[in-house]
Order: sequence, then structure tokens, then C-alpha cells
Amino acid sequence: MVTSASGPVLQRSSALTQFILAPNPGPMSLEGTNSYILRAPGSAGAVVVDPGPLDEAHLQALAAAGTVELILITHRHADHTAGSARLHQLTGAPVRAADPAHCHGSGTVLKGGEVISAGGLEVRVVATPGHTSDSVCFHLPGDGPHGSVFSGDTILGRGTTVLDYPDGTLADYLASLDRLEELGPAVVLPAHGPVLPSLVDIARAYRSHRLERLAQIRAVLDGLGRDAAVGDVTDAVYSDVDRSVRRAAETSVAAQLDYLRGEAARP
Repeated sequence: MVTSASGPVLQRSSALTQFILAPNPGPMSLEGTNSYILRAPGSAGAVVVDPGPLDEAHLQALAAAGTVELILITHRHADHTAGSARLHQLTGAPVRAADPAHCHGSGTVLKGGEVISAGGLEVRVVATPGHTSDSVCFHLPGDGPHGSVFSGDTILGRGTTVLDYPDGTLADYLASLDRLEELGPAVVLPAHGPVLPSLVDIARAYRSHRLERLAQIRAVLDGLGRDAAVGDVTDAVYSDVDRSVRRAAETSVAAQLDYLRGEAARP
């Protein structure tokens, strides 16, 4: 985590955004959760995206970054939401999420397609289920020449995301990638890992990766049989996966098997 003598510090991520890296590194969170702060030039108000874990120093740093008007959540996982109620207490700002369980104060449920005005900015909500059923991304069209997109865990700064099956499904995820690709070459501001330069390029790369995995699994099923167990397919497709992410690999395989079996059942 980037720190100064007084604790966590802001880092620039795009023309209109900064972030503070939360102290929760791990196999699934990479270096930690990127908690973003959005504000227009000259605006005293700010928007926070994904407060991250319940870490007091981290949340105090977010609260001190400006007058927080609104807190937005990309999806329900604890490395994004655990600190949201405390940040609401510190700032008074409402917390909005697609899952009502993670809304606080006067925060209402997010809807795909809505436009939010806060911090002197226009933020557009893009429904992107797949990683989880409640996953959303936030499009900031005025951020630089091509805009930016806060991708949560739908797109990571490094590697590929896990589909939290059965809550998240591959069919939803592929449709979400299509939706994101339509936003063009926006800067990608992921919840984990480094900033990426072009949403359209990374969305296409993610789709290609998923289709390659599907082809691998089809080939494995040809040998093991159509009713092969998730663990056996994972052994074949992810033979070199680290034990720390074995469960994540099995979850992704289960999502892909569900997709393929649904595909086989369609006329």
C-alpha cells in the first residue's frame, strides 16, 4: 500500500479520479481494493466508489479526501462493501448499490441505465451481471478524451475475473462484456490491479479468453463424458492452478459447464 508518514495517500488514476489502495492484498484481491474518489475540477463535493474493507485508517483517508456526497458500490463482495456503513457514518453520505442490503442512509437501489449527478459529474450506471448477479459498472463519459469506466471485478487490472456461480453466470457475463465493449476505448479503472488504457480492447480480450476456456472444456468433456464432475474438469483444464485459487477455478468451471449444458439443451 502506498503510504506517507501519516498513513494512506491518494494516487492519480485519471483526469477526474484518484484512488487509495486498501490494505487487503490476497490471491483474489491482488494488491488490494482500489477505492476511487471522483470529483470535477473546482468541486468541493466528491463521490467514492467501493470503500473497501473495514479498515479505519483507510476509511478515514477516504473521508478526508473531500466532502463525500455519495458512495457507490460495484457489487456485494466484502472486499468492496465491508467499510461502506462506517464510511457512511464518517461522512453522512448515502450508499447506493444494486443490492439493497448494501444501501445505507438515504441511498436507493441502483438501476442500470440511470444517470447520477454528484461531485459536479455525470455518472452513468451500467448493469454488468456475471461476476455476481448485482454487479454494475460506472461510466464517467467526461473523464478525458474517451471517458472512463469503473469496472469493479467485472474486469480486473490483471488476470481474469471469477464467475461467482450460481449467482453469477457465463451467459450474463458474456452479455455484459458486449455491453461494455459498446462504450468504446474508455480508460478502465478496475477494483483490483492497475489502470488499463482501452475498455474495448480488454473486453474483447476477456471474451476471447472465455471462449478459449469453453473450447478447452468441450474437448475435456469429449474425453471424460458430458456428465463429468466439476473437480475432474478442473483438474484437466486448470492443472497448474495454485491451491489458493483452486475454489475459484472450480466455480468458474461450474459456470462454464452450466453454460455448455444449457447450450446443448437449446434447439
